[in-house]
Amino acid sequence: MDSKGGSSEAEVVVLMVPFPSQGHLNQLLHLSCLISAQGVAVHYVSTATHSRQARRRVQGWDHVTISNIVFHEYTSLSFQSPPPDPHASIKFPSHLQPLFEASLLLRKPVGELLRKLSATSRRVVIIHDSMMGSVIQDFVNLPNAESYTFHSVSAFSIFFFLWEKKGRPFSIDSEILEILPSLERCFTTEFGRFIGKQHQYKKFNSGEIYNTSRVIENHFFELLTKPEISKKRQWALGPFNPVIINAAESNSRHKCLKWLDMQAPRSAIFVSFGTTISLSNEEIRELAIGLEKSEVKFLWVLRDADRGDVFTGTGEEDKRPTDQLPKGFEERNQENGIIVRDWAPQLEILGHFATGGFLSHCGWNSCMESISMGVPIAAWPVHSDQPRNAVLITKILKIGVTVKEWGPGNESVRSCGVERALRKLMVSKEGEEVRKRAAEFGGAVRSSVAEGGAAHLEFESFISHINRY
Repeated sequence: MDSKGGSSEAEVVVLMVPFPSQGHLNQLLHLSCLISAQGVAVHYVSTATHSRQARRRVQGWDHVTISNIVFHEYTSLSFQSPPPDPHASIKFPSHLQPLFEASLLLRKPVGELLRKLSATSRRVVIIHDSMMGSVIQDFVNLPNAESYTFHSVSAFSIFFFLWEKKGRPFSIDSEILEILPSLERCFTTEFGRFIGKQHQYKKFNSGEIYNTSRVIENHFFELLTKPEISKKRQWALGPFNPVIINAAESNSRHKCLKWLDMQAPRSAIFVSFGTTISLSNEEIRELAIGLEKSEVKFLWVLRDADRGDVFTGTGEEDKRPTDQLPKGFEERNQENGIIVRDWAPQLEILGHFATGGFLSHCGWNSCMESISMGVPIAAWPVHSDQPRNAVLITKILKIGVTVKEWGPGNESVRSCGVERALRKLMVSKEGEEVRKRAAEFGGAVRSSVAEGGAAHLEFESFISHINRY
């Protein structure tokens, strides 16, 4: 166990318990940095593998801020780490299920750590991923501990999940219901059961935290506070990610950022499907043809989904064979685009002046980073909360366009659809309003986190709340 940095004693300590998947690890590490910067001691608990993964990939924070966090890294968990299946009928990353189940074995070491922190602190504040409820359940036996559930998805997605689960207790605008996607094929049955078991522990918490902003989702956030949905306090503390990115030293910058340096402002589309999606061979080919026909500059991160342990198997560089691309694609597009087959610095890419759009799966982490940077989205949802996030982005906030509608079948995306969506988003007169609204949202979010802004005040309120006497 590594416990470097930070103080072993504090009036109030925060214990972060993330779910061991990149989009979850990343969000709570960003929140750890935000809270630690307020002088509150923060402890971050995970397996040694996933703590290393989170720290290696985090962007936007200086070394000092991260070194102030106490990392507790447990090495005793073992789990299978099979490769993803790009051709599965349900795209949810079921290859990670062994990791998800194994993560629940952290209950014992986390309970021991909680007892130690409780004995040396006035209050222990646990912020845990909603998927890790059973891991922190023993805090109820400690007189000075309280927990807050972190939801890694949008307020929009969580509200409708709860509203449907509670039997639709009040009426909702029919126009929204007409465009609300079904959750069919979003999750495997096995993971659905996992969600149900973990969510039952929410009854013990003192409130719920979201990586969102009232600037973005105030209407749906207010719906979450209705007593028919939740009687607990709700906190919109996002965006967790830094909204101003300090440029790295030139010799340590990723090659793709150097390529972006040579492009015109807002001219390139960033293409990435996150860490839990592997496109099929057919999808890769259709995407490539659509990119080429659109004639839009592109930066494409082409890699497989993470394994449970990203440092084994094909490791950090989950490369895909070049023969999945149309013959001669890379040679023809040397001037027009770049393909990255290893880990790419997404936050820095989205914050780069040359990035004008984001072809995305609409995972919430990616959505928040894109919104905070003022970058419009071409939405291609694949599983989980992504279809509903895509509707929020394209049809409610209207800061994106649709590449693929979420339908009842398993329809494939065709190159013509990719070409049409990219040209609309990036260069068409029709897409001007979308690009303008995305820029305005980005400006509003950045203003909200500045001193005196709405997000800044809400974050200060949360820090005051956990420090209360």
